[in-house]
Amino acid sequence: QVQPVESGGGLVQAGGSLRLSCAASGRTFSGYAVGWFRQAPGKEREFVAAITWSGANTLYADSVKGRFTISRDNAKNTVYLQTNNLRPEDTAVYYCAAAASSSWYANDYDYWGQGTQVTVSS
Repeated sequence: QVQPVESGGGLVQAGGSLRLSCAASGRTFSGYAVGWFRQAPGKEREFVAAITWSGANTLYADSVKGRFTISRDNAKNTVYLQTNNLRPEDTAVYYCAAAASSSWYANDYDYWGQGTQVTVSS
């Protein structure tokens, strides 16, 4: 089975940027859509962005549209989340997950990574 592994989190000031990576371990991401979700302390996990296997179609939560960009390099078995103009409210653990098709819903994703912490200071 595919095992997503996230990296790239860290501490950044408001207005800054980070590029998160999600690499496939075990099996490749071949044929899988990949989504990013986040969970802040005391809050439910929420959808951030998703991309189809081909990369032709993407989905974004309204809260990140225009600031975050999801992309993938299938030759490297890696999906990226470029986060720009970060805000304190973006602080959360960011998870990537793989699914048979792109979806807003966490329950549609079968394989999850361990997460990477993003902290945005004001």
